[in-house]
Amino acid sequence: MQKSLDIPTPPIDPYHNGFDNEEVVRNTSESNKDTISPKHNYYLSQSINRNRQTEEQCTNSDVIKRKEIYTYTAPFNLYSAGWSFRSESSYRFRLAVASFIEEYNNKVQIVQLNEDAQQFYATATFDHPYPATKVIWIPDTKSTHRDLIATTGDYLRIWCVNKDNSVSLELLMNNNRSSEYCAPLTSCDWNEVDFSLIGTSSIDTTCTIWQVETQQPIFKTTQSQESHVKTQLIAHDQEVYDISFSRLGSGRDIFGSVGADGSLRMFDLRHMEYSTIVYEDPYRTPLLRLSWNKQDPNYLATFSKDCYYVTILDVRVPSIPVAKLENNKSYINGISWAPHSSCHLSTGFGVQALIWDIHQMPKPIEDPILAYAADGMIEQIHWSASMTDWISICYDNNLQLLRV
Repeated sequence: MQKSLDIPTPPIDPYHNGFDNEEVVRNTSESNKDTISPKHNYYLSQSINRNRQTEEQCTNSDVIKRKEIYTYTAPFNLYSAGWSFRSESSYRFRLAVASFIEEYNNKVQIVQLNEDAQQFYATATFDHPYPATKVIWIPDTKSTHRDLIATTGDYLRIWCVNKDNSVSLELLMNNNRSSEYCAPLTSCDWNEVDFSLIGTSSIDTTCTIWQVETQQPIFKTTQSQESHVKTQLIAHDQEVYDISFSRLGSGRDIFGSVGADGSLRMFDLRHMEYSTIVYEDPYRTPLLRLSWNKQDPNYLATFSKDCYYVTILDVRVPSIPVAKLENNKSYINGISWAPHSSCHLSTGFGVQALIWDIHQMPKPIEDPILAYAADGMIEQIHWSASMTDWISICYDNNLQLLRV
């Protein structure tokens, strides 16, 4: 296991006592609990804002009960995970996780932490063909719509979580009905402004924007001809690995994508006759993921295959990185912007989960402000939109929630 970065320990904070054995909650038996060394601690920084007034109102018992790490151990290896966006107390600490089993039959579980019992429970488990490459909840923070989950794999599927916690398949999206074969989907994103729009990326070089109500693609970047597609654009020259909507403008129309050709491209649903190349890797190394800044959408982050750094870009100055967040110990495998801050970004480097403060850009950013070392290689990292002081990571068969 790799060690956490050697970052100076801050002054003692009564709300953060580090992670000893009693601070770790696992759903395994007492005899199987792992020892968490001080090297696994988050190194706290005053640059991450906290609502101290709310903290001070907590009773001593509340402070004692508050944990820094929660761990759910699944009955299978995990790859993808997604936080529920709902803000009601009854939906706190609720996530969907998907298995990575090298066969057709895979699983998706909905898990939720019981804060009184300090333990995770699987509230629902349902079958999923092939491993889900992405799991995302409808970004409905006000609970005005049905409780929906989107997954990608062989197709885009929409699932409904019913009031009795049962899960039913609502929609299966397929725009290639002329063939029994399908091109696997690598990722998807749900539009935060218009919940009827979901974007998918595929290894067939295309991105498709789906209208959920009609189950029809309203926009597809492709080199082929489809009778039901309103327009065609030349997309990536090779496989597309990720897609993400931006909050630029109204927050509805702009999305970006990255792919095996080493480029990051930006599209606008209002002007589908062209796209903008925001960045190209100098060695044409495939770009694997992108993530838009939630508070300042002029900025976004991406990283390439077998890379030791995250590239921060400004769409107003294409092609020129404004910062690089480097870690020469491990390849990067995940990025997620803080939903409530324009200058904080979480990354997964090997076994390390790191939090960066980029407010000093364009000055070089030498080190992260927080660091945590997991017990295995991190597959994905996500920042909760409704509980902004928590991030999630997946490694091996574990889902772990970390308080920042």
